[in-house]
This record gives sequence, structure tokens and C-alpha cells, in this order.
Amino acid sequence: MTTRSARDDAPAPPPNGHRPAGRPTEKLLSKELMTTAALGLIEARGYEGLTMSGLARSLGVAPSALYNHVASKHDVLLLLQDHLMARVDVAAFSELPWPDAVRRWAWSYRDVFTHHAPLIPVIAVLPVTGAPHTLAMYEAVAAGFLRAGWPEPQVVPAIVALESFIFGSAFDVTAPADIFESGELAAANPVFTSAVRSQDLTDTGSAADAAFQLGLEALIAGLQARLKAVQSA
Repeated sequence: MTTRSARDDAPAPPPNGHRPAGRPTEKLLSKELMTTAALGLIEARGYEGLTMSGLARSLGVAPSALYNHVASKHDVLLLLQDHLMARVDVAAFSELPWPDAVRRWAWSYRDVFTHHAPLIPVIAVLPVTGAPHTLAMYEAVAAGFLRAGWPEPQVVPAIVALESFIFGSAFDVTAPADIFESGELAAANPVFTSAVRSQDLTDTGSAADAAFQLGLEALIAGLQARLKAVQSA
């Protein structure tokens, strides 16, 4: 009886002597990939859909693999915050007069968060510790305020006042076009119904843009008046 040795059962080596290419035993991860996947989850399922297990499934890895890059979900949120804040245009604060710089910054800020409205309630109250791009954004804005003559103790309150308006306006962009339509109750509410239907959107093209432009200009004018009063005092 002829027997085969272990060497006979082993697969023959490839002709070139190299191991054939194949899938790595563990998918390569990076903070950039995690950020992109987390944004996709939130856009598809809302903020509640962002869990560490869900993020791992979307990336095709075990949950434990995530913790080689982040310590917790809080760190993932910081990545998201930094990713979005890095896209906000702050260059004008070193190039333009203060009112024009605020306008460009505010419009850019609103447009970024218009596309990521589910994150607004989270990021609006998320500490900036450990978020370098976020802090760099605030650094540029604060420096622009100081160059414009703002007293240092009033810089942050002024920024927060503008941010509160910006975040709310980003939500407004995503609201239904007929959000103020009174429908069958129009006759009972004639004043408001008429005001809604008489809006002039010639310059902006949308009710959300018209409201943002009006509110932003009012805020800038009010802040300028406040600055003059502080300087004169």
C-alpha cells in the first residue's frame, strides 16, 4: 500500500516564490474613515443611529478595532465637530473689515451645518477640548473681533450670540417650504396669512435665505452699535 507524506498534501508553492496577494486579516482603519462613516450613519438614521457597534458594522470591523483610534463615542463626536468646523470659512477675518468678515463667516457656517442639521443639537453644546480645527476656527474669529476693537470680555458673548442665530437658521433651511401655510385656517388668521404670502424673495430666492440675511444684518448692526457705545464709554 502506498502512503502519501505530509509534503505530498501541502499545496505547491507559487512559481515566483511569493505569497499570493489576499485580503488583510484586519481592515485598515483611520480617523478619516471613521469620520466619513459616522457622518453617513447620522445622515441615514439621525444622531440616534450613531453607536459604536453601528459604526463598526458600517466599517466592516469588530467594535474593538475602533478603540485603537478613539477612546469613546465622545471622541467620535469630536472628530465630527472638527471635520465640520474645518470647512467654515474664517479667512475673511484677516482680509476684510469686521462686518464683511462676519457676513462671510456666518454664511459659510450656516451652509456647512445646513447639510448636517442632525448634528446641531450635539455640536452646539459639545466642549471644544481636544478639537484642534474647532479651536483654530474660534481663534481666527476672536482675533478678528479684537482687531476690530472689541473689548476682550465681550468677544465670546458676541460670538455665541451669532452662533445661536446661525444654528437656528441652519435648521430653518431644512424646514418644509409650506411651514407657515395656514391652510383652512387662513380666514381666521388673515394678518399672518397675508404676511406669509406677501414675502419678497426676489433678492434671495428662498424664505430661509431672506430670513437669514435680514437677521444677520440686524445682528451686525446691533453689535456695531454696541461696540460704538462701549468704545465711547
